[in-house]
Amino acid sequence: MVDFDPVSFLETAVQTPSHESVDEMRTLLVETLESEGVEATVDDAGNVLAERIGDEDGPHIVLNTHIDTVPPHVPFARDGGRIRGRGSCDAKGPLAALLDALLAVEPNRGRVTLAVTPDEETDSTGAAALDFLSSNGGRGESEMPPDGVIVGEPTGLDVCNAARGRFQGTVTIRGENAHAAHPEAGVNAIRGLSPVLTALSTFDSDREHPELGAPTLTPTTVSGGTATNQIPANCSFVIDRRSVPPEGAEEFRRSLESHLRDAVSGSVEVDVSLAERETPFLEAFDTPADSTVVRTLRDASGGDVRPFGAATEASYFAAVAPTVVFGPGVLSDDNGAVAHGPREYVDVDEVRAAADAVERTLRTLVR
Repeated sequence: MVDFDPVSFLETAVQTPSHESVDEMRTLLVETLESEGVEATVDDAGNVLAERIGDEDGPHIVLNTHIDTVPPHVPFARDGGRIRGRGSCDAKGPLAALLDALLAVEPNRGRVTLAVTPDEETDSTGAAALDFLSSNGGRGESEMPPDGVIVGEPTGLDVCNAARGRFQGTVTIRGENAHAAHPEAGVNAIRGLSPVLTALSTFDSDREHPELGAPTLTPTTVSGGTATNQIPANCSFVIDRRSVPPEGAEEFRRSLESHLRDAVSGSVEVDVSLAERETPFLEAFDTPADSTVVRTLRDASGGDVRPFGAATEASYFAAVAPTVVFGPGVLSDDNGAVAHGPREYVDVDEVRAAADAVERTLRTLVR
């Protein structure tokens, strides 16, 4: 297993598009693992799973990231010590580092599981289906709940122990239709927008998390009315919520609906609904900075302990075990977007440094 080169793997991975289908990238990952002597399986949800198990009891450490990427595909290029292309930092660079660490460390005790999901950028059905994250986990050895999780994302080698969550919902204002020539005969739902938007700006305005700061609540799209000569009976707008612990999605919905209803007159009705999705929303998480996985990875990487700047599947793992987000690359730099942008890149030195940090962390925890 000493021959594995994370940078060579990354170059091949970035040249393997996975913005429309992950099939080819998943095959590459499975074949790479098996060529290095590690058995890999693909479960019914499309997750790639591989384990290395020690002879003695010990902690279960999970290494997680994803193989899907956002569109459009950005072609691979090598610019000296920099690899460019879609997925180079989000998250095939982190995958290369995690894979290198898994192959380098044979546990004496406990186990290391690599769990690579297929749809983090969309609905997270893969992560939601992992046995060791479900309430029915622990039925067999391979389903043991984790004791610590490292989620691969571009953090610039910092150890991110917290992140905001993301909820999406719709605020609907209901009035009553009438002819526009006699507006007093109806209840104009669009006129209800003004007090509702004002109230939106005062919702939990004094709330603050010590690491993540204040939550945000942003209206993003709006629609209303069906005819230009009719008083509109309905008006709605979509909201984007970036939450902080310990807020849950349904708690947020109830609280916001009550707040908005208190702000409008009795002539209009206000409802708040959450977007429909097959999987749970990505909720905020906060792993204590003195947790073993945080301290060990911090010491190995030399990075700062700080919050992560985006919602990730770390939310699911943090519900059952101390979880950190870590990896090479950055979400953005001084020139603008990197991850999800047209100039996505990762530096080779960071990929190797991330692999070394995770390897040293595993050697501390399972050797």
